[in-house]
Amino acid sequence: MTYLAAINAGIVEEMRRDDSVFTMGQDIRSGTYGVYPVEEFGSRIRNLPISEAANVGTAVGAALAGLRPVLDITFSTFLYSAADQIVNQAAKSRYMFGGQADLPLVIRATMYYGGSQAAHHTDRPYPMFMNVPGLKIVAPASAADAKGLIKAAIREPDPVLVFEDGNLWGLFAVEGVVEVRGSIAG
Repeated sequence: MTYLAAINAGIVEEMRRDDSVFTMGQDIRSGTYGVYPVEEFGSRIRNLPISEAANVGTAVGAALAGLRPVLDITFSTFLYSAADQIVNQAAKSRYMFGGQADLPLVIRATMYYGGSQAAHHTDRPYPMFMNVPGLKIVAPASAADAKGLIKAAIREPDPVLVFEDGNLWGLFAVEGVVEVRGSIAG
């Protein structure tokens, strides 16, 4: 199983376990960034427009309403466009509501480098978000880490940013040994 397949498997397992879990993102139904069983989940797999601030705001609202959204931002650098929603809404909601509100939100953001990616696609914004009270940050290093951490993030009552390295997406975990088959980054 590749790193990317492990993440998607973890999300699908959690969607089967809990009806309040759903995933959304740009081109998510097309299979570009993983394969989800659209026939099984229907509207729990949602395509979104290119509007990161609106997408994070929608996910924050869904989480406050009792759902467990898994939002795929795709390019981690576009988190800057949604920083207000992440920092001032998602991260602070528990505190703003006196501990009475959970915000079970997972935001997946992929970091890229190489492969002729432009500057807007190759930044590493996780250090900035690591300093925000109320946010949890994870950066899986292997397929096993990726699956376990995405499942734990989905079950978490607070917002979690999952930073994936796009260059790891094609790595396979085989009996504890990691090997590369093909190249995702280009």
